[in-house]
Amino acid sequence: MPPRKRQQSSAMLVALVTFVILFIAATIAAVVFYVKAEDYRTAEAALQTQIDDLASAVERQKLGATVGTKPPRTSWLATMLDNMDRAVTLVLGGVAPDTSAEVKLKTAAAEVARALTAAGRYVDLANAEPNNVGLTRIIHEVSAELGRTIDQRTALEAQIQQLRDRFDDALAASAEAEKVVQEEKDQLEQRVNEITDEYNKLKILLEKTSDQRAQAILTQLDQAKNDLNNLNQELLKTQAELELVTGMMRRAQEQVAMIKPPPDSNVAAHRPDGEIILINEQADVVHISIGSNDRVYRGLTFTVYDRNGPIPKDGKGKAEIEVFDIAPNYSAARIVTADEKAPVLLGDAVANVIWESDRTNVFVVTGDFDLNNDGAVDPGASTKIVQLIEKWGGRVQQSMSVDTDFLVLGSPPQLLPKPTLEDLDLDPRATDRYEAALARASQYRQILDSAEALWIPVLNYDRFLYLIGYKGQIGRAGAF
Repeated sequence: MPPRKRQQSSAMLVALVTFVILFIAATIAAVVFYVKAEDYRTAEAALQTQIDDLASAVERQKLGATVGTKPPRTSWLATMLDNMDRAVTLVLGGVAPDTSAEVKLKTAAAEVARALTAAGRYVDLANAEPNNVGLTRIIHEVSAELGRTIDQRTALEAQIQQLRDRFDDALAASAEAEKVVQEEKDQLEQRVNEITDEYNKLKILLEKTSDQRAQAILTQLDQAKNDLNNLNQELLKTQAELELVTGMMRRAQEQVAMIKPPPDSNVAAHRPDGEIILINEQADVVHISIGSNDRVYRGLTFTVYDRNGPIPKDGKGKAEIEVFDIAPNYSAARIVTADEKAPVLLGDAVANVIWESDRTNVFVVTGDFDLNNDGAVDPGASTKIVQLIEKWGGRVQQSMSVDTDFLVLGSPPQLLPKPTLEDLDLDPRATDRYEAALARASQYRQILDSAEALWIPVLNYDRFLYLIGYKGQIGRAGAF
C-alpha cells in the first residue's frame, strides 16, 4: 500500500475512534443530565407542593397586601405569625403562649366567649346580628350601659335626697301631731278626774238622803259610772292613737318611702298666673298682666277668678279667655265663655294649671275619660289629654315620682268578668283582654296610692278643664 494511502486510513481511523469516544461521552453526559433533571423536577414538584400548602398562587400574589408591611430580613409567614401573636396578646393580655397558631386561636376564642357571656347580663346578645357581635362592640355597649347606670344612680341619689328632705318635714309634722294628741290626753285625764270627784260627792250624798232620793242619785251614779267608763275608753283610744303616731314616726325613719309631706297639696293648682288690667266690654276683650317676656303665646287659654277670693277647689271660674295678641309685658285675650251673673272685673286673677312662666309642670295621666261628656268612654282619650298638656308646655311621665306636680285622674278602668271555658272557645284572646284589664286596674290603683302618699294634687277631668280655661271649648271641632 502506498504510504499516502496508509496515512489517510490512519487519520480516518483516528477520527472514527474519536467520534465514537465523543458519542459515548455525549450519551453518558445526556443520560446523567436526564437523571439529574428528573431529580430536579421531582424536588421542584415537592417544593411546589409545600409552597401550595403554605399559600396558593392567588394567595401568594395577594400576600403583601394581606400581611401588610414586612420587616427587613423577615419572611411573610413570620410577619403573619407575629401579627397573630400581637392580636392574641390584645385579647389575652401579657405575652402570647408559645404554642401553635391553632391553640392560640382556640385560647383567644375561649376568652372572648367568656367575656361575651359575662357581658350578656348587660347587652342583648340573643337578638344581635351574629356577624356584628365582637369584643370591641360589646365593650362599647357595656361602657354605654355603665354610663347609663351611673346617670340613673345619680338621679336616684337626688330623689333620695328629696325624700330625706320630705322625711324631715314629716318628722316635724309627726312631732306636732304627737304634741296635739298628748294635749288631748291630758284634757281627757282631767275630765276623768272631775267625773271621779263628782262620783265621790254623789256617793256621800247618797248615804245622807232618803230612799227615793237615793234611788235618783243611784241612777245619776250609774250614769256617771257609764260616763266614766266612756271617758276611760276614750282615754285608752287616745293612748292607742298616741302609740300609733309614735310607731309611725319610728317606721318613717326606717321607710322613707312612707313619709307624709306637708298638707294642702293643692296649693300649686290654685296659684294665679296674672290678673286683668284692662277690659273692653263692647269687644269682649281683656288685657292681662303677662306677655311674651313671661312666655305667653297665642292660643293659650286661662280661667278668670274673682279678685276677692281664692281659686275654688273645683277650679270653676267666672269666665274663660283665649290669648290672640301679645306684647312684651301684657297680652290681649278674647272672652270665650262668661258668667252673666259674675262679670269680669279689673284685678280678677287668671290661671292655667299647665302653663308656667318660669318652669315646666310634670303630669301623670291615668284612667278612662269621656272627652265630650256624651256618657261614653272615648278610646285613646288619655293620649289626647297628653298631647294637650305637651302642646301648652307641660311634660307627661308614665309613673308617679317625687318630680310629679299633678295627677289627671279619669274613671277607674272597667273590670271584665273572668272568661269561662265557653268564652275561651268562642274567643281564644278573652284571657289576654281580661289580664290586660286587671293590669290597667292595678296600675290605676297604684298611681292613685302613690299620689296620695306623695301628697300630689289629684285633678279629675272637669276640674282639670276648669283650671286650664278649656271647659267651654271641648264641644268645638278640633278641641283635642
